[in-house]
Amino acid sequence: MDKPTHKITTPVNAPGFFRQLQNYVQLMRLNQPIGVWLLLWPTLWALWIAGKGHPDGGIFLVFMLGVIIMRSAGCVLNDFADRNIDPYVERTRNRPIASGAVAPAEALTLFIALALIAVGLAAMLNRPAQLLALIAAALTVLYPFIKRFVSIPQFVLGAAFGWAVPMAFAAQTGETPQIAWLVFGTALIWAVIYDTFYAMVDREDDLKVGVKSTAILFGDADLFVIGSLQLLMLAALTLVGKMAEFGVWYYGSVVIAAILMAYHQWLARDRRPASCLNAFLNNHYVGMIVFIGIVLHYTFATNLS
Repeated sequence: MDKPTHKITTPVNAPGFFRQLQNYVQLMRLNQPIGVWLLLWPTLWALWIAGKGHPDGGIFLVFMLGVIIMRSAGCVLNDFADRNIDPYVERTRNRPIASGAVAPAEALTLFIALALIAVGLAAMLNRPAQLLALIAAALTVLYPFIKRFVSIPQFVLGAAFGWAVPMAFAAQTGETPQIAWLVFGTALIWAVIYDTFYAMVDREDDLKVGVKSTAILFGDADLFVIGSLQLLMLAALTLVGKMAEFGVWYYGSVVIAAILMAYHQWLARDRRPASCLNAFLNNHYVGMIVFIGIVLHYTFATNLS
């Protein structure tokens, strides 16, 4: 008897479906995880400090998923808001909405779906964290539009990216102590630093289309101001270490972070777009090194005391 054969049929529209799925992935920037890293590191700082080195596993999972969902939602809304600007900017003209691969209505639908997932995640947290999540949502919606009206949208981005810090403390401990706001301020300063590098990439195009940024505001003093902010961030990190009673592992990470910051200044020294982009992309190592220092402190502090 002949062995039966099973023919696998693929729907005719499968190639189009997967192509559109790829467009959605690009719209959410899941293919460019740098934004996830930049949002993730301050969140991890906060979770580990609030949990004294042992954050709650359930809370950890909620925040890790929340980082990905909120960053994706922010990217979708940003591209929707910039749909009439991105086609005129060299770096962004091939984004899915700007290129016509994704319709604005599709993008809004995707944003709403991601927002609903975020609401579900927030519902798993305690009431103090849920109340702070409302502010996080407002900041996420505000940022894509604020750069048309104020010259310091990077500060709003910093608040949006750093707001996971007080949320993490609230979720872990039920309160937001002084150190929570100090870590939040540190994350905000850091966001202004790296996003100013990022804005320097598009400065010429932004001037043409009327988009505001700290790169435009700082002008020729951009690297000097960034350097001043880097020193301020290092001072804030040192104060965090003192308040949390951290030891040599943490302060060693702060020293390495300072060396990385000097390297970023060197990368952007000629202010060429590609160089500034490299400085931006390399910034996530600062957050990673600080987190490693925090983890090492809680791992080995007993042995050094």
